[in-house]
Amino acid sequence: MKNLTPRRAALRAAFPATIPVMTGFLCLGLAYGVLMQSKGYGPLWSTLMSAVAFGGSMQFVAITLLTAAFDPIQAFLLSVMINARHMFYGLALLDKYRGLGKIRAVLIYTLCDETFSLVSSLEPPPEADRKWYYLCVSLLDYAYWVAGTAAGGLLGNLLTFNTKGMDFALTALFVVLFLEQWKRRENRPAGAASLACAAASLTVCGAENMVIPAMVLVLAVLLGGRKRLCA
Repeated sequence: MKNLTPRRAALRAAFPATIPVMTGFLCLGLAYGVLMQSKGYGPLWSTLMSAVAFGGSMQFVAITLLTAAFDPIQAFLLSVMINARHMFYGLALLDKYRGLGKIRAVLIYTLCDETFSLVSSLEPPPEADRKWYYLCVSLLDYAYWVAGTAAGGLLGNLLTFNTKGMDFALTALFVVLFLEQWKRRENRPAGAASLACAAASLTVCGAENMVIPAMVLVLAVLLGGRKRLCA
């Protein structure tokens, strides 16, 4: 490690941290590419969608929008509701992304749930440049998703097994990332409070409408009790 440049050290440190994301994204991307292929959209379209939109769950919803009568208002509202959580991600990463120069735009563009979980919980090693470490994590996660989508689009006509349930890989990935953060004693009060907020939102709003209320409630609780929760 002593002979590595800060950029190579950043890549070497970032790759092991993103292996769980790689596993989930390759499976989910594969499922997305296969689903796009089954709806008549070839590998070029599915790959472009992942490379340009990079919307994860919104991309699955977009398949329905593409195959139904176009309703721009509905598409806009769905996009805002599904991706509203990214506003909270951005606020939480203001300090970490401060002073990173031009690559900050790339970090913002490639920010997703999994990248946020990694960046918010990990610190770059001393030998790695902080800016390049965050960039490597973001670009690796981005590449996994695009590569999985491309593979699914290309293999869509060849795969004959039932892909039902493959999307559970994303849920499993979030569970693993949460457990990794739970190992740190100082993170447990905030984690427990967030779980309580999610449970309350699920009870009041139901499974289909809980995400945005839960995120708002979590933000309010964490901001209001930041001194106690972070003590």
